[in-house]
Amino acid sequence: MLQRLGSRFVAMGLVLTCAACGGGGGSGADSAGTGSNGAAGATTPASNPAPASSPTPASSPTPASSPSGASDASATTPKLAAATPIIDGTTLGGAIWPAGATSSGGTGQPVGGLNCALRSTAYTYAHLSIYQNGQLLTLPPSIGMVEPTMTTPTGCAYPVHTVDSSGKIHMDATTGATYTLGQFFSIWGEPLSASNVAGLSGAPIAIYVNNGGTLTQYTGDPASLVLTPHAEITIMVGTPVTQVPTYTWTDPPPFDPNPVTLVFGGVVGTSFWPNGTTSTGGTGTPVDGLTCAPDMSVLYHVHAHLAIIKDGQWLALPMNVGILSQCTYEMHTHDNTGIIHIEAPNLKTYTLGEFFDIWGEPLTNTNVAGIMGNVVAYINDNGDSRRYMGDLRSIELTSLRDITLQIGTPPVSTLATYSWYEPQ
Repeated sequence: MLQRLGSRFVAMGLVLTCAACGGGGGSGADSAGTGSNGAAGATTPASNPAPASSPTPASSPTPASSPSGASDASATTPKLAAATPIIDGTTLGGAIWPAGATSSGGTGQPVGGLNCALRSTAYTYAHLSIYQNGQLLTLPPSIGMVEPTMTTPTGCAYPVHTVDSSGKIHMDATTGATYTLGQFFSIWGEPLSASNVAGLSGAPIAIYVNNGGTLTQYTGDPASLVLTPHAEITIMVGTPVTQVPTYTWTDPPPFDPNPVTLVFGGVVGTSFWPNGTTSTGGTGTPVDGLTCAPDMSVLYHVHAHLAIIKDGQWLALPMNVGILSQCTYEMHTHDNTGIIHIEAPNLKTYTLGEFFDIWGEPLTNTNVAGIMGNVVAYINDNGDSRRYMGDLRSIELTSLRDITLQIGTPPVSTLATYSWYEPQ
């Protein structure tokens, strides 16, 4: 899906002052353990986060120099580094592993007693940092996420998975189940032992766990390490670091407890744009490879939702975008509810940028259909929410995905949830 190859040994992050942090393993972690899904205990940023296009690199903790004759990582006892403020969705580290699970990992089948299914309605998270010789490596996105198919248009996700490159491991919080680091690595399809971490085997290997500001070294079987909410796990392969990182997270806003009921033909928001496709949008010829047909064969049919909020005001998405007198595009709107219908003869990747091209309106990280300003984007997949920090045009439109684009101030205080008129 949420192009992430970077320098092998470059540690990156956003260092941003956050007025309200959902809390990692350091100070500021909420006791409810609800995490980035925004349920009870999460906090809402008091100020508009900085633009996604202007990250400030975060430096890696300094590698520890190995004492003469030292044979293991415990020869140097690290300390907790000062907490680094991070916006949810930020990429941390340098990419060496590809996105998603490997062919031996979770591809839809049960793994380690965990099933792949429609995502749950509430999540918490733990954080994993992997260092090789003092350099932070990126935990890949989309581990435990299985792409949609024609027969399963919603795709599926394992109860423990990643959605971005921030190092967060999202965990289903609805069942009360506990999960282990070994289960996550099994879903990833990578080895985990005292001598091998995802193919990295340089000795020594040391594991530290930060729980609420208390740092302890873990010396048991790495696969048996329990992933507790907001714990920060650091694995050092080779030369250790002298300071173990800790983060304070600007999490997504909490969910509004009152769902918005979407009614076919209804309106959500204030009228702002004229209905229909603009003169620069789709006129009947293919747009970005998406066709317009008078009688489209519909074998793949899913819905996503787009909410555009300008200076606190919800703007209604126009109806009949992509619907012309002579044909209808594979992506279109029927009403002003914000639902984007994908009705197509086959499965392919559909993006928000393609929808805006059919509409005939610009979409960048500073321009949403002619509205200029810093754009903050949130994605919610059935309760699995996060800040999106990449190119807005690349956001995939998948079944029941909710996308919120906030322009201007004040920042949104809650993320809307919806009662869909065409559930899947």
